[in-house]
Amino acid sequence: MELDGRIVIGLSGGVDSAAAALILKERGQDVVGVFMKNWDEQDENGACTAEEDYADARRVAEQIGIPFYSVSFVKEYYDRVFEYFLDEYKKGRTPNPDILCNTEIKFKAFLELALTMDAKLLATGHYARLDKTKGTRLLRARDTGKDQTYFLAGLTEAQLEKALFPIGELEKSEVRAIAERAGLVNAKKKDSTGVCFIGERNFKKFLMQFLPAQPGEMIDTRGKVVGRHDGLMYYTMGQRRGLGIGGMNEGSGESWFVVGKDMKNNRLIVQQGEHEELFSTALTVSKLHFVSGEAPSKSFRCTAKFRYRQPDQSVTVTMNGEGAHIDFDEPQRAVTPGQWAVLYDGEVCLGGGAIDEVRPLKALDESLFK
Repeated sequence: MELDGRIVIGLSGGVDSAAAALILKERGQDVVGVFMKNWDEQDENGACTAEEDYADARRVAEQIGIPFYSVSFVKEYYDRVFEYFLDEYKKGRTPNPDILCNTEIKFKAFLELALTMDAKLLATGHYARLDKTKGTRLLRARDTGKDQTYFLAGLTEAQLEKALFPIGELEKSEVRAIAERAGLVNAKKKDSTGVCFIGERNFKKFLMQFLPAQPGEMIDTRGKVVGRHDGLMYYTMGQRRGLGIGGMNEGSGESWFVVGKDMKNNRLIVQQGEHEELFSTALTVSKLHFVSGEAPSKSFRCTAKFRYRQPDQSVTVTMNGEGAHIDFDEPQRAVTPGQWAVLYDGEVCLGGGAIDEVRPLKALDESLFK
């Protein structure tokens, strides 16, 4: 199906956006490729991954035969995404900057740029689909294992009206096959992982550059000191690896898990084994965003994800002003403040919001926080 007008596509240097651009070009579209630079720093090996990605994106544009440009959103990214990211970590929360990157950079700053280039639509290599028959609805990707609607849940209907996801109907294997058939230079390039601007670098080492470490005591749920932590910001609910207390001779022999943070006294609370303190029955969101602009009703049933790639969980949502209280049908493990609760009605992504508080299945003893 040929669409009217120019389409600007974000070329990241990866195979997904490359295949998306190729699909549009082969449909006879007027396609322009643009590489976004959002971060300006070398990794621990002295290499700038943005330069490598830029080179791959440029070569793909040359192979496909489309105009190619580069744009820097480094300042916008720092101001709108990274400062929020640091602020959340200072509060002991675990933010999801990828969601904010989509709402503030890709589908705001970048979309605004695309419109100045006379584009009718902004295309990306996201695994998601759109239904534009009545308004614009955000739908899960055909490849449910790669679905990225979790990261797009903060977008508005107006933003999605201008969006296009060419690979949303395809399986990942089909996307790679398209790139390989055309001989694209990045057809076999490994998928990027990790936080959008950090990539695959050591996260703790990266964070230490911006937030000074404040080591402190690591205590169990009875208040006994069992070790030391490097700084509360480096740990998240349910974390098992990197605690440095796995070799203790006493106790049940089970793994240790993070179950709480005592921000006042700078103490990390851990527990041996997965018990009730690690699970929760509900959460609150102070601002719940809906793609359509409004909640389905004051109280409604749907499913939710509290982290990316988590299987859907049945919940009841009760609106409270701009926010909501979300009750779980079944207790959930390690639901983490700062992460997003994203809501679904079947294939439709309704929206979501950052988790403020959780209601534990069994609360930690209040004496731990005195």
